Amino acid sequence: QVQLVESGGGLVQAGGSLRLSCAASGRTFGSYAMAWFRQAPGKEREVVAAISRSGGNTYYVDSVKGRFTISREYAKNTVYLQMNSLKPDDTAVYYCAATILSPIATSDSRYDYWGQGTQVTVSS
Repeated sequence: QVQLVESGGGLVQAGGSLRLSCAASGRTFGSYAMAWFRQAPGKEREVVAAISRSGGNTYYVDSVKGRFTISREYAKNTVYLQMNSLKPDDTAVYYCAATILSPIATSDSRYDYWGQGTQVTVSS
């Protein structure tokens, strides 16, 4: 079992940057594919970015390509989401998720473990 703790959310103006962090407990961090999801008020949860167990494969939803970067640091059991050129439409609660079931996955149904979420608010 793994526990996930997100940090790094906050309020930022449009065009600004934030870096989200997700610290994972346990010794098997490398066994999990990781992802960031987000959910805005009144909208369904959507995958933002995902990274494979090895870190060699990544996925981004079209709306964040070229602006967001997902990465993982095995020594710190941490996955990051660097968010640049933020837009008001990026406002949401961002969740970190982990799965041992797939080398990489984009559907929330594939993920077993979730963090508590961190709020990102982008003002115009």
